[in-house]
Amino acid sequence: MVMAGHRVDVTKTLGRRRTWRVTGPGWRLWFFDAVAWAVALGVAAVLRYDFQLSQIDVTTLVAAMVLVAVVQLGGGMLGSLYQGRYSPGSLEEVRALAWVMAIESVVLGVACVFLGLNVGLPRSLVFVAAPLAGCLMLGRRYLQRLLADRSQVIDPGRLRTLIFGAGSLGAMTVQRMKQDTRSPYLPVGFVDDDPGCANLSIRDVPVLGGLDDLPAVVAQAHASVLVVALANPNSALMARVMEATGSLEMDVKVVPTMEKSLDGRRDVGEMRGVIVDDLIERPPVVLDIPSIADYVCGRRVLVTGAGGSIGQELCVQIQKYNPSALILLDHDETHLQDTEFALYGTGLLENPEIVLADIRAKTELAGVFERWRPQVVFHAAALKHVPMLQNYPREAWDTNVIGTLNALRCAQAADVEVFVNISTDKAANPTTVLGHSKRLAERLTSWMGEQTGRRYCSVRFGNVLGSRGSMVPLFTKMIDRGLPITVTSQTATRYFMTIPEACELVVQAGAIGDSGDVLILDMGSPVRIMDIVERLMDISGKRSPIHVTGLRAGEKSDEVLFSQGELVQRTQAADRTWCVPVAPFDPSGLDYEAWVVRAGAGGVEEDEAPSRRVTRSEPLRLDDRWGDFQRVGVR
Repeated sequence: MVMAGHRVDVTKTLGRRRTWRVTGPGWRLWFFDAVAWAVALGVAAVLRYDFQLSQIDVTTLVAAMVLVAVVQLGGGMLGSLYQGRYSPGSLEEVRALAWVMAIESVVLGVACVFLGLNVGLPRSLVFVAAPLAGCLMLGRRYLQRLLADRSQVIDPGRLRTLIFGAGSLGAMTVQRMKQDTRSPYLPVGFVDDDPGCANLSIRDVPVLGGLDDLPAVVAQAHASVLVVALANPNSALMARVMEATGSLEMDVKVVPTMEKSLDGRRDVGEMRGVIVDDLIERPPVVLDIPSIADYVCGRRVLVTGAGGSIGQELCVQIQKYNPSALILLDHDETHLQDTEFALYGTGLLENPEIVLADIRAKTELAGVFERWRPQVVFHAAALKHVPMLQNYPREAWDTNVIGTLNALRCAQAADVEVFVNISTDKAANPTTVLGHSKRLAERLTSWMGEQTGRRYCSVRFGNVLGSRGSMVPLFTKMIDRGLPITVTSQTATRYFMTIPEACELVVQAGAIGDSGDVLILDMGSPVRIMDIVERLMDISGKRSPIHVTGLRAGEKSDEVLFSQGELVQRTQAADRTWCVPVAPFDPSGLDYEAWVVRAGAGGVEEDEAPSRRVTRSEPLRLDDRWGDFQRVGVR
């Protein structure tokens, strides 16, 4: 992906031609290869004539040596052996050398077969000389690489490191550590649970045992760091790692996969510490790329709340599919600057597609829609903190209800084709002001979908790990400062997702949702908040006291994803997404006074029975993971 403002001259890039100039070291390498062939031919001739040197035709033998040296130079230039293209002793150089030697063997073999008897050149010469020359040339390259590796000065202060995973990612990690003299890590051993790796040694680094043997391995290797070099390790395995290292006072690092590195989320080869995301079990994300590209590519896309954690990641995900315009709308200029930097690497706020506006100001919002005429809208702007909105319900009404209605009316006027409203699991069986406000936003979205005949849907999911203002970053700060952690309940559970996972599925939901649908993302199994706190403490290596305060007014011990009586359907297009039709709500019936009384009392919305049955997908079969949802009406 090319950042805006950074253009690549494709003509120059494609117009680069192979250089034929042999470098200084290349001449020296060719000379050694020519000498290797000369020695091999001489030895082959001596062996052929049983050490009867007088029978050797020296003139013919020298001519063969010159011929092979010329062919070696020509073939080596074709294979880029002598232009400095390959690192010494690399697999790529060995392949190129084998190709050049094959050419030389053919040329020398043809000469021996057709001209050998006439000029006194034994036909068996090539069969003896070629393997010997190959061994000499390969040996020279191996020696060069060995000397280069051993010439590196190793800092005695480097941290002795174990690598968990003796696969390809582990091998690349060790190679990088050894080649980078600035690396703070010194690999001293592998840890792998595969019995087939028991006697394996990679780059002179042996496999010392499995994860269950870690205490003995650490004592043997005197290691202080464990690097997890596995592609997408699951949460159960990461929990085992943390448990195994907990009593050993080891620092645990994780190597990101190439996919995540190239995705821009982390520099290539840069290791990170263990984060709570690694310890929470979630199903893998599988996206329907063609359907996403079909409705986003080449379209004008507007994101409200683009400065928030979800909005910013949405913009990053959407940009991958090359919209013709990506309009970022938020009422906070500092957060907009953060999003601009995440997308374009700049923070000047001069891009006309970056819009400072408030969704509560209908006139100004209408002007933005009129100017840009977006075709797809992701509505992520909202207030989301439960206790704050319990104390200030008017703010929840003005932003989450009226602000959403303003966005919907502006979308209707601009003939928006797809409108995706970002909702929350707290809208299912709502018991708080936040839940009631987001539930009403879902119903208003459904109503506008009926009015326009366009695809206006909502997406409902739970807590997002690492989002601005969420519990995990707050807990992390409190643990780092040694402050007591306040938890409302020992048994309270919540659903969790990472920001990229949630936004990837939100973008996909816009491709598969029907008008009036609320799409529910499969967040995996609910996780106890107390478990999250304990895992954060394990990661940080610090302990903080935990205070249980009791549930606040309207707060649930366990969140649910579906309301009572909703017709839950599994979508055919995405395994991790369910949908329920939500009853539309005519905005002419909006009444703040009646709403705030009902929301404050924890009552349910009136007239919420679904107006239609979804027939385009298979019914959801509830399994054990949905234990608390058995009472949900599934048709």
